[in-house]
Amino acid sequence: MARLEPSQIPDEPHFLGEFGPIVYRRSALIGGVALAVSFGLGLILRDLDRFCHAYLVNYCYFLSLSLGALFFVVLQHLARAGWSVVVRRLAEILAANLPLMAVLALPVLFGTGVLYDWVHASESAHAELIEAKRAYLNLPFFLVRIGAYFAIWTWLSRVLLNRSVEQDASGDVDITLRLTRFSGLAVVLFALTITFAAFDLIMSLTPQWFSTIFGVYYFAGSMVGFVAVITLVAMLLQARGLLARAITIEHYHDLGKLLFAFVFFWGYIAFSQYMLIWYANIPEETGWYLVRQSGSWLWVSLVLLFGHFLLPFLGLLPRRVKRRKPTLAFWAVWALVMHWVDLYWLIMPTHSPERLPLGLLEIGCFLGLGGLFLAGLVRAAGRSALIPVNDPRLAESLEFENA
Repeated sequence: MARLEPSQIPDEPHFLGEFGPIVYRRSALIGGVALAVSFGLGLILRDLDRFCHAYLVNYCYFLSLSLGALFFVVLQHLARAGWSVVVRRLAEILAANLPLMAVLALPVLFGTGVLYDWVHASESAHAELIEAKRAYLNLPFFLVRIGAYFAIWTWLSRVLLNRSVEQDASGDVDITLRLTRFSGLAVVLFALTITFAAFDLIMSLTPQWFSTIFGVYYFAGSMVGFVAVITLVAMLLQARGLLARAITIEHYHDLGKLLFAFVFFWGYIAFSQYMLIWYANIPEETGWYLVRQSGSWLWVSLVLLFGHFLLPFLGLLPRRVKRRKPTLAFWAVWALVMHWVDLYWLIMPTHSPERLPLGLLEIGCFLGLGGLFLAGLVRAAGRSALIPVNDPRLAESLEFENA
């Protein structure tokens, strides 16, 4: 791997500059105020259960974007990919938000008694079944597991970003080789932690229900959301005059292919989970789907079938769609909306199995966590260049062309 000569690096801005602090202050303010208003509405309506569920929907949504970014970075190092170098730093910055997400998990942890029936097993309608899972479903072990997940994710994201930034200054090629070796361990830890985190945060909302494929389901949605958001972030930065020549239509084409692939993968996993549970016809399993196929929730299920899979599958299929920024941006926004609807469909029926609770409280949680998430991104981005300027594969990435 030959080091890129300084003259080959595009002569264009690749730091946020003064734009960053402005966005940071505004997004942090909007996020804090929106969360406070949403919590206040929960108190006024005397419905903290709804607030906790709305918070969990949006928390799992933004957490998934950072987890998808972490996997993307690990995958690029494992595959020794060259095409993705110019967008990899953006993924590293998205993954660097995981320590912030650890802090934002505190309302979920404080709300376990409201969210999770197994905390009060004796009062649950499924007390006997929950008692059989008591070795796993108990509050001390739950808190230890959540702490372990975030400790591992924070460590992985910090190593990947810090070593990459270190290479910006030193140009040491050995850093790339060390990160490749490190990523072998990282991908194993990632697979285990995201699987059990999905079980703990979402699946245990309905402790009598279980699916061994649920962790993969959450991972698939996370990747759809991440690829969509990194595509839009790259476009927004270019609209501000940043990375205008570094990221080309060839890179967008590959991001579009990844978005298409993970939309299809999500659909495959969703169908596999549904088909196996339907075929087995076990009451403890089918009851979870029955709630989501009844009343108002039936319409959300149909929205996911067509909106999360069939329409984006057909829309992203043509090559020209992935090579035109306006159409790719449309499908990226569409995918982000559907990813949120998917998490809403997974979580909110445990609060309201008969109707769709969607109003200012849910919007406030979205704006609140979204504002804080954006502030965290801007803060992380302000510490380094937006591309790894001394990565030994940068030249390959800048010259990349699709076949």
